[in-house]
Amino acid sequence: MRAILQRVTQASCTVDGKITGQIDSGFLVLLGIEDADTEEDAQWLAQKIVNMRIFGDENGLMNRSLADVRGRILLISQFTLFAQTKKGNRPSFIRAARPDKAIPLYEHMITLLNQLTGQPTATGIFGADMKISLLNDGPVTIIMDTKDKENH
Repeated sequence: MRAILQRVTQASCTVDGKITGQIDSGFLVLLGIEDADTEEDAQWLAQKIVNMRIFGDENGLMNRSLADVRGRILLISQFTLFAQTKKGNRPSFIRAARPDKAIPLYEHMITLLNQLTGQPTATGIFGADMKISLLNDGPVTIIMDTKDKENH
């Protein structure tokens, strides 16, 4: 599971001219799911996202988490995060999970984020042609991959 985490002052997702999800201060999270991903990966990644301390404190240092600043999350499914670009100029998406595998994990991630933040996670629509608008704050952009977690 791969996530691009962007600290934003606002973000929204529009599908067919209608806003499906919108937040003020918080995180825009682009989430890619591959076949090897599990609910354990979702749990690890959700914890990392919610506890990531990349909001400024009174000294301007990145010491505050999403909860500390009462931020929200806009979660967007994005299979293109698993694009393979080694050969040629047309990316391959063979590593991205098919909808029958990805949708349940995406929905599980929404549930986890709702529970961990205590507030509803704003979302796009899985598989839709989405238009994402954001004001990146900083800019601060973090890339996370469950393949990078340490096994204990």
